[in-house]
Amino acid sequence: MSNSSISVEATVRKFVDRINAHDSHGVVALCTPDHIFIDSLGTQLSGTARLEQAWTGYFALFPDYRIEIESLISAATLTLLSGWASATHSQSHRSWRIPAAWRAVVAQDLIAKWQVYADNKPVYEILSSQDLREENR
Repeated sequence: MSNSSISVEATVRKFVDRINAHDSHGVVALCTPDHIFIDSLGTQLSGTARLEQAWTGYFALFPDYRIEIESLISAATLTLLSGWASATHSQSHRSWRIPAAWRAVVAQDLIAKWQVYADNKPVYEILSSQDLREENR
């Protein structure tokens, strides 16, 4: 493994650590100014203020959100991770744990792109059941 691969992996691990610490400011601080976040549906988000707002909102919705890395491989600036994502919904207290994968592109020791690959059906079911309960009030 080259020194650059070690640096890339260290950057990605720091990013995951900030996510697992629910530190939206710290997550965004590890992003390039032109960072692109891509969710599991392919929706893209960029811009520092929008990214911090999105992470803050997600951590409020899922205050114990966690990424568990089972495997990680890097080549040049690209890192692929696989493992699990899990959380508990803040209002319904329903939990989920799903297999997931992530693709990170690193530039100058910052995350330039973070892409999520996961079947979020359990998450959407929790959110839709919560929406239905709120509509029936």
